[in-house]
Amino acid sequence: MKRTHAETDALIALLDIGDGIPGGQELRRRSYQLLDLAPGSAVVDVGCGSGRAAAEMSALGVTAVGVDPDERMVAVASERWPAVDYRVATAEELPFGDAELRGYRADKVFHVLDDPARAVDEARRVLAPRGRIVLVGQDWDTIVIDSDDPALTRTIVQAAADRIRGPRVVRRSRNLLLDAGFTDVTVEVHTWIFTGSTMVPMLADLAAKARTGEATSDARTETWIADQRARGEQERLFLALPMFVTAATRRA
Repeated sequence: MKRTHAETDALIALLDIGDGIPGGQELRRRSYQLLDLAPGSAVVDVGCGSGRAAAEMSALGVTAVGVDPDERMVAVASERWPAVDYRVATAEELPFGDAELRGYRADKVFHVLDDPARAVDEARRVLAPRGRIVLVGQDWDTIVIDSDDPALTRTIVQAAADRIRGPRVVRRSRNLLLDAGFTDVTVEVHTWIFTGSTMVPMLADLAAKARTGEATSDARTETWIADQRARGEQERLFLALPMFVTAATRRA
């Protein structure tokens, strides 16, 4: 579904929060390590968003291209990081020739795809033999939040998962890569823990969307959001987000 500019800008604001937290920075660095790219190697960042990862990889000496289907995202990325090549393209139809790339990275992307297997096949096509693929994502059923209303919290987490095309695709990622003929498949989990106010906007957004979807009442949701905001201000919030990193090598 095509986003409005306002929806894209709101998503960029959330991505900026995630990019700026220490856990986000560490996870990006780990994904670059797993790509194992030599200087000058060509790599694509699929679903590049506002462009930070492609810019960081370029700064490491590789030839990075960021692609995203959202024209507004690509425009923002190009404005922020003008020295990097950003293009409008989808994960299913990448603007590269066969075996052109040494690295493929997709961060928080596969859960929005209609056909992740097709995207993996396209990754295999553009990767050279022994090229590396790294997929980063979360399992939307495993957002862990402490609250005084655990029943509502379960409802909010479930409502968030129900809005996602592939909320549990990270559970399939290893098999998707194996089915496509990739080798050396590994899976890591990195859990982000938040106790302050940083992620309160994300929690408020999840709760508001659950309310809009009539999963809960306005008054109960506002109480839940206020509780999370107060916890964050007192450094008493507890939010755990397990992030899964699946990496593999294209068969020679």
